[in-house]
Amino acid sequence: MVSLIITTYNYAQYVERAIRSALDQSLPVNQFEIIVVNDSSTDGTATILENYANDVRVFNLQENLGLAGARNFGIKKAKGQFIFFLDADDYLHKETLRVQKLFLEENNNLDAVSVDYYLVDERGKHIEHVNANEKPIACGIMFRKDFLFNIGLYDEGFRAREEEDLRIRWNEKYNIYNIILPLYRYRMHDSNLTKNSSEMNKHQEMLKMKHGR
Repeated sequence: MVSLIITTYNYAQYVERAIRSALDQSLPVNQFEIIVVNDSSTDGTATILENYANDVRVFNLQENLGLAGARNFGIKKAKGQFIFFLDADDYLHKETLRVQKLFLEENNNLDAVSVDYYLVDERGKHIEHVNANEKPIACGIMFRKDFLFNIGLYDEGFRAREEEDLRIRWNEKYNIYNIILPLYRYRMHDSNLTKNSSEMNKHQEMLKMKHGR
């Protein structure tokens, strides 16, 4: 089984598209679950998620844990052997889970698989096909869950660049095989955390102190 985890914080305007794309997956419904972790949003996200209570497992956190903490919460609640992260402002091609699950099941030497992605604008228009090996992102990757536990999950001390820290630790033990199919949709907008230069710079220094790079 695949556990698809969506973490959301004040993304009420986007989260429904993410959930719909998860529900629309071609993988049979008994082979995956959808977990939505609402990281103490204040914008009405909880009300929107009530509409999907019969289709997804919703967890409304009372305290804001940050992205790393919310993802760890989702992993610990997951029933699947495979973990897939979908950001609340992004969405998926309907074949995403089926393709990645097949790769992992038929290749025991693969520890995780990623897919290429399209950068899309607010309206969903494709801007660019991006190779996930050349420009990796945190989502669009399917991990073997037990391996995530083996490396200690996400470091909750990181409020940004948490995926870079995880990838450094992952690559010390495991591999990520990239499938050259643009099945993930990475939405560009003004609220992307990566555009907060002060936070990104601060956590870049944290990465250097922790890993010496």
